[in-house]
Amino acid sequence: MSEKPRKSRGGHTQRHRNDAGHERSGSRGKGGPRKGYSRHRPSERRRHTTPSRLAAYEAIRRVSSEDAYANIVFPAVLRRHRIEGRDAAFATELFYGSLRAQGRLDAVLAQCVDRPLTKIEPAVLDVLRLGAYQMLDMEVAAHAAASETVGLAREVTGAGSASLVNAVLRRVGERTREQWLDIVVPSRDDNADRFLSITYSHPEWIVRALREALKAHGRDPREIDALLAAQNEAPSVSLVMRPGLTDENELTRSGATPGRWSLFSMAWPGGDPGQIPAVEEGRAAVQDEGSQLVALALALGADTLVSEPDHHWLDLCSGPGGKTALLAGASITHDAEVMAVELQEHRTRLVERSVATLVEAGAEVETLTADGREVGQRFPEQFSRVLADVPCSGLGALRRRPESRWRKKPGDLGGLARLQRELLESAVQSAQVGGIIAYVTCSPHANETLLVVKEAQRRHKDLEVIDARDAVRAGLRSDAGDIDLGDGPYVQLWPHVHGTDAMFLALLRKTDAPTTSHVQ
Repeated sequence: MSEKPRKSRGGHTQRHRNDAGHERSGSRGKGGPRKGYSRHRPSERRRHTTPSRLAAYEAIRRVSSEDAYANIVFPAVLRRHRIEGRDAAFATELFYGSLRAQGRLDAVLAQCVDRPLTKIEPAVLDVLRLGAYQMLDMEVAAHAAASETVGLAREVTGAGSASLVNAVLRRVGERTREQWLDIVVPSRDDNADRFLSITYSHPEWIVRALREALKAHGRDPREIDALLAAQNEAPSVSLVMRPGLTDENELTRSGATPGRWSLFSMAWPGGDPGQIPAVEEGRAAVQDEGSQLVALALALGADTLVSEPDHHWLDLCSGPGGKTALLAGASITHDAEVMAVELQEHRTRLVERSVATLVEAGAEVETLTADGREVGQRFPEQFSRVLADVPCSGLGALRRRPESRWRKKPGDLGGLARLQRELLESAVQSAQVGGIIAYVTCSPHANETLLVVKEAQRRHKDLEVIDARDAVRAGLRSDAGDIDLGDGPYVQLWPHVHGTDAMFLALLRKTDAPTTSHVQ
């Protein structure tokens, strides 16, 4: 339990550490090296660390060694360690922050060791990153960060690593973050991509890919700084109200506040949203506002675009089911049924859980475990509304999935292109004449967005591109105000402009009987 600050003999404020080790006083002189290291040898220091640091480490190791998803692993780790409140907030910042900052942290650590980082045991390197992040980004006092991280090393990687961790973190603590950046970051004039890569902790190829995406969608490439910075901000938690199952009043009583854009969005201030009754019961869920807007563009915004009959809707790549639920909610008032297709059986089960409460309320949802590329041939011209939320590189969701930036490779942009074209082809085949297809990705890159749509237009002369901006506006809150949706006909959302994931939306309408060519 933390205590109130007290005065030392010299009149300086001292703070006693709570479980998270929130020690900040006396950590460094202004503009100079950090002070306050313990005089004890590593063998005399802590042999254990705090539960919050241990939880951050355990989650990091699972992400690093098992290719696990951070947003799935971390809540489970917190629950297992029974970490709540301030200590949970500390662990969350340490875990997600060190994942986002990994590139920059590694650039600093490389200056403090006598060997390539690849020669350091991965588990020890993760420990070092956690310690460096506390020092450089969380303003934990140098001696507290070093002592606790040495204790963590003793506990999880053995006593043999403690001396290395202690020595490296001593060197890290000799300079402030700004001083280290002056050393490890090259001049922007000499190497702009490297400058941005280290400054904002993104791989250089992603820096280039996002700059190209800005240009392709008609934005100023100089916005790249703002975009990269936005992807390093901890995203707020957005809730979605299942249509007809809950309302703002109920969620407000639970502590939520109205969202920024979406008609069904609420903002959650912090803590575990799973404890909200509406979320626990499936009447609300966690969903980014960008995902809500693109789904609502089809569920609500297509009302004036689609031709009758309008009773059969398709979600071609439905897992895990968040967008399916919005379609299902809207389908009730349209007397329509929704078919939700998912390739993997376990993700089909997730879709079924997402729509369960809506099915109880009267929605007709049929789930089908199948390859979405085959649906167009199995159900030709059967659906009036088709959502093709295709697998993509995920470059638009890096702020929510910070580990992804270090896992992805440049080849991912081209590797998914054929799959995306084939899924859109299937969507077009499955749509009835006069039907509307929503092509959606969580990536802004032209290879996954504009070029895929243009290829579909080339193959289908009867495929009409509809301006998606009014359809998106149909899903906005009445008090949302102006929203920058660009010049059309496509809509590209951005973290630094809209505060959402970088969702792309194209709306297409079949105007005549299909004339197709084989997908190359």
